[in-house]
Amino acid sequence: MNAIDLRKGMMIKIDGELYTVSSFHHVTPGKGRAHMQVSIKSLKQGNVTQRRFRPSDKVEDIYLDNRDMEYLYQEGDNYCFMDTENYEQVFLSKDVLGDAISYVAPNAKVTVSFYENNAIGVELPTTVTLKIIETDPGKKGDTVTNVFKPAKLETGFVTKVPLFINTGEIVKIDTRTGEFMGRA
Repeated sequence: MNAIDLRKGMMIKIDGELYTVSSFHHVTPGKGRAHMQVSIKSLKQGNVTQRRFRPSDKVEDIYLDNRDMEYLYQEGDNYCFMDTENYEQVFLSKDVLGDAISYVAPNAKVTVSFYENNAIGVELPTTVTLKIIETDPGKKGDTVTNVFKPAKLETGFVTKVPLFINTGEIVKIDTRTGEFMGRA
């Protein structure tokens, strides 16, 4: 495909290595030719680099096999996921999951991306509902919504919630930012 067709979130292959497009910007200078300024993240090393492409440059687009899977349990640094169609179980490492594991509770459904039968990433829904297991108790009259306190969720992730939220409540969390969105 042409470099001008690159979009955020796409997977591409450059020099035999897989990259995710983090951001892109079409630059048209006053003098000279237009080009694409692209931030790409290496899946192998995790570092983000900047690359410049001419719009006509060819980039290898890769096909990903996306499967709906259910998170079952953790075993050491590996996490067990089950394919919801054929019940096949796959263990994913912490490196593959990254920050996504902060939002995945047992029995949660996620989309796992495979390339050549190797898991390379997890796609989360934009919001998840999680239970608060530890936070300071709310007092009567704490109804101000712009004052926050830390709360530990069932996955171990700590986020900020309003003062009136108590332990045991189920809340909605935005997986893109990690912010509290409201009660579930």
